[in-house]
Amino acid sequence: MSEGRALSWPELRRATPARVGLGRTGTALPTKAHLDFQLAHARARDAVYAAFDAEAIATRVRECGLEPLSLRSAAGDRATYLRRPDLGRRLDPKSRERLGACPAAAIDVLFVIADGLSPTAVNAHAGALLRATLLRLGPSLRIGPAAIVEGGRVAIGDEIGGILGAALTAVLIGERPGLSAADSLGVYVTWQPAPGTAAERLADLLHTARRHRMTGVALGRRLAAHASARIGQGG
Repeated sequence: MSEGRALSWPELRRATPARVGLGRTGTALPTKAHLDFQLAHARARDAVYAAFDAEAIATRVRECGLEPLSLRSAAGDRATYLRRPDLGRRLDPKSRERLGACPAAAIDVLFVIADGLSPTAVNAHAGALLRATLLRLGPSLRIGPAAIVEGGRVAIGDEIGGILGAALTAVLIGERPGLSAADSLGVYVTWQPAPGTAAERLADLLHTARRHRMTGVALGRRLAAHASARIGQGG
């Protein structure tokens, strides 16, 4: 492509999953584009309300050589989960008791698999991702049982990891469905998880951003440069 040449609509459509250059029929979208949009919207809604196949995921966890722990959040049903995100961030009493009864053990990495906003994504991808990751981690790390959480939000990994004393948690969770993908699986990794970890790190980030008067990529580069300088000075 020559420098400065504007991209054609077909080239733009090939470069992005976004809906661009759809054309029009009169003042409306062409019929095909309108039907494609309706189909994507329906798939996104179906993904949000899909059944979470916790038993199948537990089977995949066992096949990976890990013990599955079936847990629930404090959101008693799907409707409550969608209306009350706060309840999805903490365990229900029975799940908390079950974790508390687990034998004490040193855990380097704890996997948490939660349905999130797309059980479809978790049902389809979590087992395969877990297996592929374990193969690459090797035998040196102490891997804890895999927590399978129904009605879970990302932050529920902090409570689970804190109770079990894990050094790291990796939360595999269904992301909010969009009109380009209804089965997107997210992964969130936290060092020394515990309730309140996110707030502490956010506060640290805000203090750091204020001190350096920058955020985002610029702040990341500044911190990386400072760390490299300390290493170079033997600090």
